[in-house]
Amino acid sequence: MKIAVLGTGMVGQALANRLSSLGHVVTVGTRDPQATLARTEPDGMGRPPYSVWAAERPDIRLATFADAAASAELVVNATSGFGAMPALEQAGAHTLAGKVLIDISNPLDFSKGFPPSLFVKDTDSLGEQIQRAFPDARVVKALNTLTANLMVNPKELGAESTVFIAGNHAEAKASVTDLLHSFGHSDVIDLGDISGARGTEMLLPVWLRLMGTLGTANFNFSIVR
Repeated sequence: MKIAVLGTGMVGQALANRLSSLGHVVTVGTRDPQATLARTEPDGMGRPPYSVWAAERPDIRLATFADAAASAELVVNATSGFGAMPALEQAGAHTLAGKVLIDISNPLDFSKGFPPSLFVKDTDSLGEQIQRAFPDARVVKALNTLTANLMVNPKELGAESTVFIAGNHAEAKASVTDLLHSFGHSDVIDLGDISGARGTEMLLPVWLRLMGTLGTANFNFSIVR
């Protein structure tokens, strides 16, 4: 499958690398490819710049958000919460129309420090805002409740854990579920329509507190029933 991953950060890199390893044709989207490749300084987490990562993965193409989305059958939004709408607007509503759009972003607001608050919650969600802004896209919220490496390789934990999906389109959710199974996720819970994104996004304050308490991001929720 031809897949666009929008976002060049840790999440985007993890998704692009795993999808490519599974045989998909992957294009990573960014606002300005030349500027992205020209960066030489480490990112905010001390990781090497995108150009170092990309040099080791010549099969993964870098393009503008619009070009990446145009060439794809499925689009993954792996940007930050604040970056989601601008990236998708640059991708273009006409380009996203009819395509499955997996939204992994979280509405985290770090303006007052850590832990962050949510800039949308309770009666709305970022997933719903994206679906309203791009009504012809088939938005599925997924993978936003665990760290990047576990998104694509959950078996690292050595035990079964749970991921959630939410969206308005049954066929789109079925295709996303198949993709999650290919990553190794065996327990995928469908929370219903896209308003289910409210619940998964509001798990993030709990997730962040757990990360601080446990001293690691290498954990996940497991729903026992």
